[in-house]
Amino acid sequence: MTVAAVILAATPESALREVEGVPNVRRLVDAAWAGGAVPVVVAAPDPDGSVVAALAGAPATYAPPVPREAGPVGQMVRGMEVAVASVSDTSAALLWPARLGWVDAETITSLIEAHGVDWSTVLRPSFGGEAGWPALVPTVHLDALRSLPADQMPDKVIGLLGERVPSRTIELGDPGTTHDLDTARADLPPYAGPPQPAAGHVHEWGSGAAEDLDDGPLEGPALAPYGQAAAEVPDQPG
Repeated sequence: MTVAAVILAATPESALREVEGVPNVRRLVDAAWAGGAVPVVVAAPDPDGSVVAALAGAPATYAPPVPREAGPVGQMVRGMEVAVASVSDTSAALLWPARLGWVDAETITSLIEAHGVDWSTVLRPSFGGEAGWPALVPTVHLDALRSLPADQMPDKVIGLLGERVPSRTIELGDPGTTHDLDTARADLPPYAGPPQPAAGHVHEWGSGAAEDLDDGPLEGPALAPYGQAAAEVPDQPG
């Protein structure tokens, strides 16, 4: 079982926004990697190469964005396709809007663990009963995702997908799943941890792994362009 993270930035500014002294997209890659997501794909506009430069040495693959008319769903599909092209046995992808910069690495781990025992269900973390991000979408539902309208925003896209395929939320007690970067870290509600293990077994919750991400880049696979990654495996459907 391999679960990718697909970080989705609508603008270069969203990707490069400085968060606690580090470009946002670099922090997100490190959080995804620390939580156990492989591969990590970054889909963002990059007209001057600044996003790729920010990812230098990070365990990430850059995916150029789809045309604007393809909408958010087209960007999600592109990111998942790049993930499968990079690692052919990818079974799901965590679709992660870049504005949700406070997600804890343990939330990523919990979603991956839950996918391991519920492999065909779209999973969303929740906080205080509110569905959040990232949304884990199994690759078996990639065609269903492709069929959704291009004019819908990300929350609506995942909502529509959940009407067509199995879907559920998991209360993980992480305020970062619903509070974006417009909320300062100091103003976030307390991290609560889930009321029970996401995958039905004992887990160490609340270790605060994400708070240590700024200590330095994590070791992992080097940044690779989409074309290079796609050339290394057979063409994917669609």
